[in-house]
Amino acid sequence: MIAGVARDLRAEAERTNDRRVLVLAGDRDRAVDAAYDAVESLGVDDGDVTLVTTREGFRFEEVRPRNADELLGRTREAVVLDCHERFVPNALGRAVGAVDGGGLLILLAPALDDWPGIRDRFDDSLAVPPYGLDDVTGRFRERLVGTLRTHPGIAVVALGAGPEGDAVERDGLTGAGGSEGDATDRSDAVGGGSDQSAPPGSAFPATAYGACRTADQARALRAFESLSEPGSAVVVESDRGRGKSSAAGLAAGALALAGSDVLVTAPAFRNAAEVFARARELIAAETGGDATASERDDGGGLDGDRDRDERELRTPAGGRVRFLSPAAAAAAAGGADAAIVDEAAALPVRLLEGFLDAPAVAFCTTVHGYEGAGRGFSVRFRERLLDSRFSVRDVRLDEPIRYARNDPVEAWASRALLLDARPAVDDAVADAAVEDATYRALDPEDLLTDETLLGEAFGLLVAAHYRTEPNDLARLLDAPNLLARALVADGRVVAVALLAREGGLNAETRRGMYEGERVRGNMVPDVLTSQLRDEAAAEPRGLRTVRIATHHALRDAGFGSRLLDEVHAEFGGERGAGGEDDGDERGAGDGDFDYFSVGYGATPRLLRFWRRAGYRTVHLSTSRNDASGEYSAVMLRPETAAGRDLLDRHAVAFRDRERDGLSDAHRDVDPDVVRGALRACSAPVPVDLTETEWRSVVGASVGPGMYDSAPGAFRDLALAALIEGSGGDGVDLDDRAERLFVRKVLQGRPWAEVADELDFVSTSACMRALGDAFVPLVERYGTEFARKERERFISD
Repeated sequence: MIAGVARDLRAEAERTNDRRVLVLAGDRDRAVDAAYDAVESLGVDDGDVTLVTTREGFRFEEVRPRNADELLGRTREAVVLDCHERFVPNALGRAVGAVDGGGLLILLAPALDDWPGIRDRFDDSLAVPPYGLDDVTGRFRERLVGTLRTHPGIAVVALGAGPEGDAVERDGLTGAGGSEGDATDRSDAVGGGSDQSAPPGSAFPATAYGACRTADQARALRAFESLSEPGSAVVVESDRGRGKSSAAGLAAGALALAGSDVLVTAPAFRNAAEVFARARELIAAETGGDATASERDDGGGLDGDRDRDERELRTPAGGRVRFLSPAAAAAAAGGADAAIVDEAAALPVRLLEGFLDAPAVAFCTTVHGYEGAGRGFSVRFRERLLDSRFSVRDVRLDEPIRYARNDPVEAWASRALLLDARPAVDDAVADAAVEDATYRALDPEDLLTDETLLGEAFGLLVAAHYRTEPNDLARLLDAPNLLARALVADGRVVAVALLAREGGLNAETRRGMYEGERVRGNMVPDVLTSQLRDEAAAEPRGLRTVRIATHHALRDAGFGSRLLDEVHAEFGGERGAGGEDDGDERGAGDGDFDYFSVGYGATPRLLRFWRRAGYRTVHLSTSRNDASGEYSAVMLRPETAAGRDLLDRHAVAFRDRERDGLSDAHRDVDPDVVRGALRACSAPVPVDLTETEWRSVVGASVGPGMYDSAPGAFRDLALAALIEGSGGDGVDLDDRAERLFVRKVLQGRPWAEVADELDFVSTSACMRALGDAFVPLVERYGTEFARKERERFISD
């Protein structure tokens, strides 16, 4: 019976060039056997099938759920996703995206009625201390099951539920495509086949345009022609299956045929396989033979491919198409004629910046899929590209190629995983006023029953952050430590905050954390305890802002600040009389918190925002975040005596670390980030210099002294000035003087480098400016001895 259901699904899928889903629900061992029966009935080679599972020993290619990104950029005739033991929402998205038109996604799941109530290893990751597995809910799976039972193109077989053992709940057939005798030619179903013609004046061969399957692809190829000119950049965006990689491959081949050296990269070589396949075909067609290929091993992908794939194609004109791993490609981009970055959203912003050294560059990225598992490209990097020297051309591909436009499985995946979640349209919120917005809790039960509310809230989180993924949807609905709050205007979500309860951990857990044990879901307590060596840091209760997002049409209108104010008012304040707990153990429910916190990729703008909201810096990471390419800042806003004690001791520790750390681990941090982080430090800097040190400082500022004679004294003064800032008791310094303090005094950069970066006409001018900048510091912090020493030189 199962074989018959699978064959019928496959036949209809092939007629329409759609995809279908077969759900085998019930006992796991029985489901695996049934999956074998289904795959064998399809008539596909074992090599065209992938099984995503926690088990081993199958004859198909096996991929672990946590490694499902290995499917990115690949196409499979069938993908079997084992949802028992560890059901990872991200893996479901990747599995769907890998199935080709006419193919099947086979889900092995528990009985659908039981599934929402079953807890597995993924749920265990949501049970962050002090919560347990019983506190995790099954709302995400409840919603998923509802889509499986109602969406077109999905067959459901309940294993062992019928009189003969199995029962077909749904056959998954849509009735599309007519009978088997009315089979549709697949090239026609995907947008016209190879009938695109070269536009007038095109630089690429007509053969390249003839290989385009859609007009969208031809437009993208036309844009790629600009890569032959230095200073050109192309951004190609599409959903999965629109042929952007194929277009990039045709462009790479055409450029190489003209003699260009084209550097290609992607998260791994297998993700760029389509690029090389199309480039190889074009070169062969134009030269009358196979492209010359050399097997290379340039470090593989980020996961260290060990297979020796063909990673370089050469042409008679001396051109080539070559693959390098992202890190190697970023370093080598300046030596190529053009660089093409496929699946750019999957790469860290730090690496993407390296490709701005290329003479010409193209970035291909997926906008509603799982190549990126985040939004580093669109949120952070896109602005940097637009501010660069490049002339940027944008192309959007909408016409599907690997499957038909109205593929029901694409629509199902978009709905089930909110792949197409978007904020409310601009016109619906354009007139919203911050004072009229309503603050409300986004209860998971309300989100489960209100698709519009869920879509707009999650859409804001996706649009505003570089790392929002399907797993986050499950966390939003099921994780016991998370809360969501929003501002709503005229029924539309205009700002949303995702909050995590942290801390309140017992002594045993705190001790384990201090000794190196990782405790999930407690980011700030973990940093303060394990990295910064404060065993008591996880005792106070904190509320961390995981994400905060404002509708892009309403940015800089005060909605984010208003939302934070509401959160502070709801959860802040002393706990009871005198701020003491009623019992020995901290409660895990809502209520007052000892402090608010946030951790994020630090930029000058964000540092200002959080400082104005009352947050103070306690940590700056010693390495860049892989996704954002930025150093991460941790900030606290205390609410109780316990919170103030926590901030006070860590603010002092941060101040003392940075005094030395800025010339070591933080030597390359942007000076404006350093300024912002120090300005938000609440620990004052004691300035206690010896008479000898004051002689050096005064001599360098108004006399013949040298900065090098007492660098420690200058460092203390610079740190004090930057932390206190301008106004009040601080010293009024312009931006360049503060940057000079950071680069030279605190980070110890060479004079010539500092002078060049800060646009001084000469090194000596830079030295004089540093001395001038210390003049007001002598006035502000100087002792009686220092002032007398100063008068000595002034009077002379």
